[in-house]
Amino acid sequence: MTVTKPKILVIDDERAILDTLRILLRREGFDVVVAQGGPEGLRQVKESDPDLVLSDVRMPGVGGLEILAAVQEQDRSIPVILMTAQASLQTAIRAVNEGAYHYIQKPFANDALLAICRRAIESGVLKRENLQLKREIRRRDRSERVSPIGTSRSFKEILRMAEVVGPTDSTVLISGESGTGKEVVARYIHELSERSEGRFVSINCGALPENLLESELFGHIKGSFTGAVRDKDGLMVAAKKGTFFLDEVGEMSPATQVKLLRAIQEREVVPVGATEPIDIDVRIIAATNRDLEELIREGSFRSDLFYRLNVISLHLPPLRDRKGDIPLLAEHFLKRIASARKHEVPTLPREVVEKLQEYSWPGNVRELENALERALVMSGDGRITVDSLPSRITEQEARPLVAEAPPDNPTLEVIERAYIRWVMGAENGNKTRAAQVLGIDPSTLYRKLQRYGME
Repeated sequence: MTVTKPKILVIDDERAILDTLRILLRREGFDVVVAQGGPEGLRQVKESDPDLVLSDVRMPGVGGLEILAAVQEQDRSIPVILMTAQASLQTAIRAVNEGAYHYIQKPFANDALLAICRRAIESGVLKRENLQLKREIRRRDRSERVSPIGTSRSFKEILRMAEVVGPTDSTVLISGESGTGKEVVARYIHELSERSEGRFVSINCGALPENLLESELFGHIKGSFTGAVRDKDGLMVAAKKGTFFLDEVGEMSPATQVKLLRAIQEREVVPVGATEPIDIDVRIIAATNRDLEELIREGSFRSDLFYRLNVISLHLPPLRDRKGDIPLLAEHFLKRIASARKHEVPTLPREVVEKLQEYSWPGNVRELENALERALVMSGDGRITVDSLPSRITEQEARPLVAEAPPDNPTLEVIERAYIRWVMGAENGNKTRAAQVLGIDPSTLYRKLQRYGME
């Protein structure tokens, strides 16, 4: 088994000091990188990924305290030892207060320096392990708090995929009808990622006019348009080291799509009215309630942007296709609503649950939450009954999924889902025969079954 040597970055403006320390530290088994001068030291801090930084304090241009600040910004677990030939108690106190591990005066005894370096590296290892453990505990706690709720087979598969892609930095495209919980799943992915310490920033692309959307996404400079009275960072910059969630991305204009595509490809944005780009460091998660491939065929959505967004695709099934999850969701929402209103959590009688499961929920999970909040408010005594439910739920007429007289204004997706379900039932679940009846390739049928949560 190969043992990785601890790496020490030595920064000094004197070549003789660098050579001496390189020989000494390598002889003691360390991997040594040297940088002559502060500017080269700053570059090596970013590139060499050291376990310890040993830097002179007084150097032309960039001094040791600036090196310390750069290391602190990059990774606070990397210890920094500062050296100087001109001892100053004030400088030493400032260095330690700003996070230096130790302050040593030149000339120093080799054994003393080596002992300090070993302790510093051990301290850095322990600090990194401690930080990693704390991050993991916080990430688990947060992911449990925002974990989407559902035990149906189709929804559990969505959660399994989210848990697989969460720790990666891959772009994710979440599709599904309005109200199915796309932002909840996006937040869950964020909390499972290495970016969970960063911000989760979201924007609804369909809620803003084109010029305002561009300003919110990419930022603007003062005077770039009427009302731009100061420079403003865009949300993609504000989400630095975090996750940026583009909701209803299918509503974005073609012109804005071009700029978004460039931002994703180049990892930089150009604020409105500016000429110089700004680097961005975000993970992109997009969501849509529209069929983007159909929009591509219509010419209103760019295919190259679609392929950039559709690295990992998740399709959330509508609530009517996961009615077994309704009792769990109802219990969760009632706990949250009752807690916010400082009420006792009511129980749901069986007849209420049955009514909830009979309803088709065109507004999906969001409509269920709103209906339960209304029921709790209208109940008066905190007891939810069938009478406290909205009339559209209690007075609905039972409709077969497929009938000679179809529902009013069904969407193409509703018709397709219903027809596939009917054919699969007629063929006793045999996918090969069902694909033949439908006139499509079996692989196409498999994708549609997965999309509609009918595996």
